[in-house]
Amino acid sequence: MKDQNWTVKLSALVTRYPWWVVVFSLLWVAGLSVGAKNLEFKSDYRVYFSKDNPQLLAFEAIQDTYSKSDNVLFVIEPAEGRVFANNTLQAIIELTDKAWQIPYSSRVDSITNFQHTVSEGDDLIVTDLVSETASLTEQDLKRIEQIAINEPLLVNRLISKTGHVSGVNVTIQLPGKDGLESLVVIDKVREIAEEIEKKYPDIKIHLTGVVMMQNAFIETSLNDNATLIPVMYGLVIFVLLLCLRSVIATSAIVLLILLTTTASMGAMGWLNLFLTPTSATAPIIILTLIVADCVHLLVGVLHSMRLGKEKIAAIKESLRINFQPICLTSITTAIGFLSMNFSDAPPFRTLGNVVAIGAIVALFLTVTLLPALLSVLPLKVKVNLKKEQKPQLIGFLAKFVIRRYKGLLLINTVISIVFISFLPLNQLNDEFVKYFDQTIPFRQATDFLNENLGGIYSIEYSIDTQEVGGVNDPHFLQKIDQFSFWLKQQSEVVHVNSISDTYKRLNKSMHGDDSAWYKLPEQRDLAAQYLLMYEMSLPYGLDLNDQINMDKSGVRVIITIKSLSSNEVLALESRFSQWLEKEMPSIQFSSASTSLMFANIGKRNIIRMIEGTAMALVLISLILVFAFKSIRLGLISLIPNLVPAGIAFGIWGYVNGNIGLALSVVTGITLGIVVDDTVHFMSKYQRARKEKGLDKKQAVEYAFSTVGTALWITSAVLVSGFMVLGFSHYTMNYEMGIMTAMTIAIALFLDLLFLPPLLISLDKK
Repeated sequence: MKDQNWTVKLSALVTRYPWWVVVFSLLWVAGLSVGAKNLEFKSDYRVYFSKDNPQLLAFEAIQDTYSKSDNVLFVIEPAEGRVFANNTLQAIIELTDKAWQIPYSSRVDSITNFQHTVSEGDDLIVTDLVSETASLTEQDLKRIEQIAINEPLLVNRLISKTGHVSGVNVTIQLPGKDGLESLVVIDKVREIAEEIEKKYPDIKIHLTGVVMMQNAFIETSLNDNATLIPVMYGLVIFVLLLCLRSVIATSAIVLLILLTTTASMGAMGWLNLFLTPTSATAPIIILTLIVADCVHLLVGVLHSMRLGKEKIAAIKESLRINFQPICLTSITTAIGFLSMNFSDAPPFRTLGNVVAIGAIVALFLTVTLLPALLSVLPLKVKVNLKKEQKPQLIGFLAKFVIRRYKGLLLINTVISIVFISFLPLNQLNDEFVKYFDQTIPFRQATDFLNENLGGIYSIEYSIDTQEVGGVNDPHFLQKIDQFSFWLKQQSEVVHVNSISDTYKRLNKSMHGDDSAWYKLPEQRDLAAQYLLMYEMSLPYGLDLNDQINMDKSGVRVIITIKSLSSNEVLALESRFSQWLEKEMPSIQFSSASTSLMFANIGKRNIIRMIEGTAMALVLISLILVFAFKSIRLGLISLIPNLVPAGIAFGIWGYVNGNIGLALSVVTGITLGIVVDDTVHFMSKYQRARKEKGLDKKQAVEYAFSTVGTALWITSAVLVSGFMVLGFSHYTMNYEMGIMTAMTIAIALFLDLLFLPPLLISLDKK
């Protein structure tokens, strides 16, 4: 009774002083919205990793010790399929020169500026492999080709085995002060590529690399916001007009959508959170939540008015009936999204927090501003008692469910068990390149790279002797060379960048270029002397800091691998590490790379999200038990809330089976959302049992008649909202949207065809 009295007072306040409520609501929404000016967009792939992520820490340690590995790779594809032609080599020379002009570039590597060594008497000559092409004869071209395709540091890295594709690799060192600083790099990169293609029309350039991947994050996010949000607004307006049959009611909801979204994004700015391609989807999700809240209140108002009740009385009655379930659904939705704080990926934590804020803002505006707006707006409906009393689809469905409840209980139980049994078919697997679909230029270029030259996936090892100058120790070099040789025998390995190959080339050059001396120096002082002579001959920007640390105590071995799934990457890294542990037990080493970071994040995230979902489940269960004042009803309500995610993931296991970073958060997202329909249905069921004294079957029929229409309207909007994400070219958003939409649709099915039979069978007097 106290709750009802409080609700009566609230409804009286918002309908008696509607303009004051409107002004107050607009003022505090404006106060929150101002925070949006603080929002910043970050595209660096590192934002997906917590600061204490062990793989990120290992990666940054290697980056701090050696030169950075963030890059842009120009992949050159000659139309005639021959790189070693005057025209193509001249294009590569010009591209190499122009690449030094790219902002934040620190190194440019190509086959033309490769530092080739030859001996002249006792002198070591270090020079570009190709410096000019005008005077090159066919014989010269053949000689250059043989050098390039037989050089371990070039083949499958900057030149293909057959010499049909080449690459120019630009190392980029972004300051990290501006989330969009990579855009300056991308603009210059594309300008250079366009200039070369225009001057050399027989050459096509593909752009890939880590910096291009970061840019793909930005462009897909901006494209999604520019296309998907307008589509979603149009879809929602269409569905609302079709279902509510009221322009005024639809306009009121659209206004609340705009206010809730701007307030939530403003709150995000006040909290110093930043936008990422993942958290940028928050407006679409918030849009669906506010619609779900508003529809339940509006359907009640319009239903009462069509039955002849006066508008203010209809508003008060609808608010009285729907206040508790709207509060419950908003709180449980917020809890579900807050469970994403357990995620190991910060962008998902931000998304969860912003949507949770949106759920609370939506609650406040739905129970205050919306009734106030309806009080002052000229909301009119046609009164048609006979039409309202005719059996409708929902009425037929209610009678069917009540009549066949035993059969439905059995069928739905069997269906649930069958689909949930497919859950073990899922496995934790991810490929960060496939975060973008094949319409994205970065994905196209990377696929071309994987098929024709090398690859973007790599594993880096820092191997340290713990001794200044220790890299010149012949025994250490022998072990590094053995490791390199063993790596090249592995079927998954495309290229190995090892300093041991440089030592062997130097030894050969210092012995009159005799191929018999293509082996490691056997004396430490000789190795050190060769290395010093070579380093002194290198031009600016092409030093050996990408392979050897400053005090010559350690080396970096970079292993380029084929396009592999996260499980395969982890298994491969484990195999590599086991070799080092066995063959070099006294040497310290660490492994890291973007591939390892993304391979580990999915596994870490799913474990953390299981913990978060379990916590959310406990809290939601306690809230429902307390709200319904019944342990039995609280436990019954959990069944249609948990089973949908199990069925959805069972279907996914049968159809796809790979669960990556995006899908690992779906259960947490959907848990709070699917509770909404259950709460609204059960609140009407319990009200019929307590207030109207109806038996179980009559209470089920009452619940269908009062909330059934609102359930399918809100579910249609929610499913539509998340399905819109399914049109995203960013696979994370696509998979998250499709799976969430599927789970919500299954939840509606169970709430209408499984929950009522459960109540009839299990509820007691």
